[in-house]
Amino acid sequence: IRCWSNIPFITMPLSRAHGKSFAHRSELKHAKRIVVKLGSAVVTRGDECGLALGRLASIVEQVSMLQNQGREMMIVTSGAVAFGKQRLRHEILLSQSVRQALHSGQSQLKDMAIPVLEARACAAAGQSGLMALYEAMFTQYSICAAQILVTNLDFHDEQKRRNLNGTLHELLRMNIVPIINTNDAVVPPPEPNSDLQGVNVISVKDNDSLAARLAVEMKTDLLIVLSDVEGLFDSPPGSDDAKLIDIFYPGDQQSVTFGTKSRVGMGGMEAKVKAALWALQGGTSVVIANGTHPKISGHVITDIVEGKKVGTFFSEVKPAGPTVEQQGEMARAGGRTLAALQPEQRAEIIYRLADLLTDQREEILLANKKDLEEAENKGRLALPLLKRLSLSTSKLNSLAIGLRQIAASSQDSVGRVIRRTRIAKDLDLEQVTVPIGVLLVIFESRPDCLPQV
Repeated sequence: IRCWSNIPFITMPLSRAHGKSFAHRSELKHAKRIVVKLGSAVVTRGDECGLALGRLASIVEQVSMLQNQGREMMIVTSGAVAFGKQRLRHEILLSQSVRQALHSGQSQLKDMAIPVLEARACAAAGQSGLMALYEAMFTQYSICAAQILVTNLDFHDEQKRRNLNGTLHELLRMNIVPIINTNDAVVPPPEPNSDLQGVNVISVKDNDSLAARLAVEMKTDLLIVLSDVEGLFDSPPGSDDAKLIDIFYPGDQQSVTFGTKSRVGMGGMEAKVKAALWALQGGTSVVIANGTHPKISGHVITDIVEGKKVGTFFSEVKPAGPTVEQQGEMARAGGRTLAALQPEQRAEIIYRLADLLTDQREEILLANKKDLEEAENKGRLALPLLKRLSLSTSKLNSLAIGLRQIAASSQDSVGRVIRRTRIAKDLDLEQVTVPIGVLLVIFESRPDCLPQV
């Protein structure tokens, strides 16, 4: 427990040394320091003029909940340009002379031309209002927020970077939520070839790269990037065969086809993936998820921290074999293939399984012996479970005999007419045996159970 201004608050102990990202989603619940990046499509209304207040309020509520749990939350936000555009449009309409408004007629007033607004001017007009809105929302949860505006040059200057780092650490120490944004009122246009270029070089050209840079600088445990799509797809989300990628590993970029960027904002999904991989390389776990869907946006941040399967999780630890989801898909596809086989083909497969049990008996028994030795050394299995784990030559022979019996009887197990009823002339109703489909069987400590199933 620490105190600030005589008000005690509890902090969570760091669960790990920074430098290595979490390998699995289930570990995200241990994240202490978290950056939430809000894309323009998340905080901006559909007409790109003004803020989506409902979504923003929901995000603030989730961030406040995690902050009050003792986590250190930071927000990288967009929205100043959209908020400023709304304000400036309103001011331009009000600045029209009363005479012009009175004589133009109601219909002409609606069609009054609004000049094209420059983004920097919109950002300058909207930044203060955006921050005032954040402060009002966080105040409802007794949380103080602080504004920090940065540009790419602030990260190139060593002294400025140290100052920024120190300011952020001090704010987190005082239980204040830093709200960071690029200073769009003065920021230069992005250079086309100065994107993420390695561990020590990153160009802050949008809020995706800014969030990645801050996450690494501040040694955060988790970076949550909220956008207007469910996560990363293997092809543009609008295409028919697009499939959401649950876990993305470095080096998988070749398997992904990126579409066009979002309707608003400077970064598209490709920029998000580059920023995510850069942060992952720096030791920060990353999740890209949808922050606009009305059914999930109200709990998307807390769901991610709880380790639920939301969005795309970036991990450096690639499993040796297929994931559970991939195994299920392969079983489904294999089941459809098996369902179309002839009885003779089914029998041939089962005979082959029986032959494998006898031909590879020595290899199977040696592997089982290692399992038994490990179980005995660790002492985690009770004696009945240990006995179930044991295999023997007689067990394997018995299994092989049983499989051959099933193969012999499988000739008429599928496609056999059990019952036939005459409904009408030239109309018969038949009950025919068909494949039952793919089954999930859970069994414990019994390797001989698999061929039995």
